[in-house]
Amino acid sequence: MNILLIEDDAVLADGLIHTLSGSGYVVTIATTGCYAQQLLTAQDFDLIVLDLGLPDMDGLELLRKIRQRKLPLPIMILTARDSVNDRITGIEQGADDYMSKPFDLKELEARIHALIRRCYGGFNDAIVLGRLNLDPRNHRLSVDGQPLALSAREYGVLEILLLQAGKVVSKDRIAQRLAADDDALTDNAVEIYIHRLRKRLESYGVLIRTVRGLGYLLEASADA
Repeated sequence: MNILLIEDDAVLADGLIHTLSGSGYVVTIATTGCYAQQLLTAQDFDLIVLDLGLPDMDGLELLRKIRQRKLPLPIMILTARDSVNDRITGIEQGADDYMSKPFDLKELEARIHALIRRCYGGFNDAIVLGRLNLDPRNHRLSVDGQPLALSAREYGVLEILLLQAGKVVSKDRIAQRLAADDDALTDNAVEIYIHRLRKRLESYGVLIRTVRGLGYLLEASADA
């Protein structure tokens, strides 16, 4: 799961990145509203954590701009503004949840988990496809109850495909997931790892289909 963290406080941002990365999220940081909009144009994200006190624009203005783009992703607001009217305004502008500073990092993490469960359906629950079983919270992958050994990059690719099983995942989205583990990517890195996974998964009742011009789709085979 990819999170865009829009926060200009370096100390708070470091704490959030450490906490969320430890839970398996891929976190990208933007310190200004302008840069956040550039990232949203260039990359796909699953959730936004938005500070309202940005140096170049009001966070509520950025929230309105994001919602005007019809991006179907949950948004968690962080702010020092703690009045009831501020909370109401944030929700009315399209926020899905709202936390006032200072806050407990573990509570924020729990509420992010809740948002993802609500919006994506059971992120903390095991995902079963064919003979594969993914425990996304603990990053465990198994076949018929036995651990399946994969490299970090292979696991990253398979995780994003399993979390979106039955849906097309773009090549760029997979490349972003790989880059989070290591910036040194070759142009055909995605194809290499897709090819490796196809060979590993073909006997487990799982297929990776190429949808030309769009990306890849993971599905159970007809005889699974």
